Amino acid sequence: MDKDSSLQTLSSSLSDLVAQTAGGIVAVHSHRSRASGFVWRPGFIVTASEALAEEGEISVVLAGGETVGATLAGRDPTTDVALLRIDRAETKPAAGSSNPVLAGSLAVVVGAQDGDPTAALGVVSLAGGKWRSLRGGEIDARIELDVSLRRASEGGLALDPTGGAIGIAVFGPRRRALVIPFATIDRVATKLQSSGRIPRGYLGLGLQPVRLDNAAVGAMVMSVDAKGPGAAAGIRQGDVIAAFDGQAITGVQALVRSLGPDSVGKRVRLGLRRAGEPTEVNLTVGEKP
Repeated sequence: MDKDSSLQTLSSSLSDLVAQTAGGIVAVHSHRSRASGFVWRPGFIVTASEALAEEGEISVVLAGGETVGATLAGRDPTTDVALLRIDRAETKPAAGSSNPVLAGSLAVVVGAQDGDPTAALGVVSLAGGKWRSLRGGEIDARIELDVSLRRASEGGLALDPTGGAIGIAVFGPRRRALVIPFATIDRVATKLQSSGRIPRGYLGLGLQPVRLDNAAVGAMVMSVDAKGPGAAAGIRQGDVIAAFDGQAITGVQALVRSLGPDSVGKRVRLGLRRAGEPTEVNLTVGEKP
């Protein structure tokens, strides 16, 4: 097979892959924001939470150009997953890929703009294990793409070379293209569909980072919710948290990231500095209001 025909075969395969997927890809319009999404289950659309406006009306443009109203079923900023509900039960859901994601393999991001499909071809630049986002969300795999992603394509589906859906493409730090994998989407969207929210751990404490004598980092308690778990455990304003459940903390953000959904109801031991003296308290993590 000559060079020209090889390129033509690749081109045809890619365009066919996009065409086969485009029917389940939608454009998502919210206040001053344009993004993409996909049909997760009949009547439900998944999109990127970061690309969705905080308030105002939401509409979805289906493949072919029909615009329908949408309501927010729930969103989880920690995993960047938002779930929308539309009155279109006949929409065909996308299927997640069971193929392993490998660094160096091709990936295609299929988005939508006003009823027409958009496509971007790239390479999986990193395929790693589970990780926790800066906001504390549990992501099932670290997948990064070397791809030029337009803003309106955020929330679109990233596909492997067989056409299987890897997950949704989102922007990470410095506009790096990340993929929220299908396993994470299914786990989070299922909870959003049933309850509209993802529970987060809550200490009931306002915290400020502070340096300790040994150059370690602590979290000074600046305020205490009188009805929160911290008050119930006897924590006082001015206390400094140095350890969380036996582990020295590395900063306030790291402490907040540890308060994921699985932390709610968990009994933990906090190592404190109170008036310069070490002490410990036991605290039951609450659910963030």
